Amino acid sequence: MNLDDTPERLGPLTEPSAAVLAELAERDAVTRVWAADHTLWRDDPTEIADRLGWLTVVPDMASRLDELEAEVAPLVEDVDHVLLAGMGGSSLFPEVVARDAPAAPGAPVLRVLDTTDPAAVARAGRDLPADRTLHVAASKSGTTLETRSHLEWAWARHPDPRRFAVITDPGSELAALAADRGFAATFENPPDIGGRYSALSLFGLVPALAAGVDVEPLLASASSMAERLRAAEAANPAVRLAAAIAAGVRSGRDKLTIVVPDAVATFGLWLEQLVAESTGKDGTGVVPVVGEPLGPPEVYGDDRLFVALGEGTGGEALEALAAAGHPVVVLPFGGSFADLGGQVLLWELATALVGAALGIQPFDQPDVAAAKAATARVLAEGPPEVAVEPVGDLLATLRPGDYLAIQAFVDPGGSVVDELERVRLALRDRHRVATTVGLGPRFLHSTGQLHKGGPDTGVFLQVVGDDPEDIEVPGAGHGFSALKRAQADGDLLTLRERGRRAGRVALDELLEVVS
Repeated sequence: MNLDDTPERLGPLTEPSAAVLAELAERDAVTRVWAADHTLWRDDPTEIADRLGWLTVVPDMASRLDELEAEVAPLVEDVDHVLLAGMGGSSLFPEVVARDAPAAPGAPVLRVLDTTDPAAVARAGRDLPADRTLHVAASKSGTTLETRSHLEWAWARHPDPRRFAVITDPGSELAALAADRGFAATFENPPDIGGRYSALSLFGLVPALAAGVDVEPLLASASSMAERLRAAEAANPAVRLAAAIAAGVRSGRDKLTIVVPDAVATFGLWLEQLVAESTGKDGTGVVPVVGEPLGPPEVYGDDRLFVALGEGTGGEALEALAAAGHPVVVLPFGGSFADLGGQVLLWELATALVGAALGIQPFDQPDVAAAKAATARVLAEGPPEVAVEPVGDLLATLRPGDYLAIQAFVDPGGSVVDELERVRLALRDRHRVATTVGLGPRFLHSTGQLHKGGPDTGVFLQVVGDDPEDIEVPGAGHGFSALKRAQADGDLLTLRERGRRAGRVALDELLEVVS
């Protein structure tokens, strides 16, 4: 099925979407994107001209596939596990692979480590015997604090270079470290690809190959989609999706609620980062809502646009929302992991075009650095005094059209995550606002940009889990618990500096919302 054959039930967004589509056509957006014309977004080429490699990465990777397979195979021939340490764009597509790709018989099991919670780090240490684990550190810059901390922890427990590899940009500090220690492999990614656009590059494919995943169908799906994405604006599925999303922002329906099939549920996390970090800046942006079970029409305000992957996804609940007048788009989707290749490229182009339509630069992340700097300041100067605020006081600030973000610095493998999801739904139903749950520090490299640089419509409830035990970060002078808390403190300070409605709340009090 072609996207143009899928009925769009855009309702109140029908005319605004058509207007955006016409604007993009008038600007010759498709031709200019594929020509890597940075002026579609800004006259200044900085962080645009050198960030468009995702447009051509698929044929590049396909031509190198045999070589990559030959390079990865000896790394995993006598291991049972692959531990990928990365953050944001370096970890989210590998997380999709780890959770949603078909398991290959006899292949190592892939696990992603993208948390500074010491309980999660300790669990990885217990579950993955060091001598039977390939440790892969992935960082475009090579300086990502969390990833470097994970790498030092792993190296201290088993300093065998045969069990280590890195994925990074050429010439990075991480590449230099790998050479100095004699790591088994260094995979140097094309440097003209930003982290959140890197799913179909070495950052996504090397972990997949290490886990025994057949990536050729994934690349074939993307290649097939690429041909369709060169079509003129009116027949281009990415342009039409971008027009609907941008029209939603202009019309106050900026809460993009993405509904994905259970079989590829983790893909929602990747989409969340792509959309939030690319568009949430300059006081505007798209607020992606993922992982939310659909409710009846009456629990939603008039600020939503629903996009579902695949006919039938969302079932009767989505049909009821469309019937009630909420705008709905259904994207054709085969439903398999391989079909995600085409979806990756479709959403990357659509997101870039949303940026063009809204007048924002979709390839930078200017507000992410602020939280990183605040974390470094807290680590150097010591933790600030942070008072715990009553949950009710923050909820009382909610207004129609707002969104509520629960920011949880907790063990991602703990039962509390499911409890927070229940709280999220209860608060959605009670207040009729969009709700999200972000796990720290993962969300700092994802929705954190939107929280600080996007529209001032968020209310942020931060919770920080206790750490009965800590694990030292070798050579850092602190443990993972101190790092986690510094990241929480730094983010809260940054949100408050931006005038956001943000506070730290007691976990027990927040969980009582559904009691």
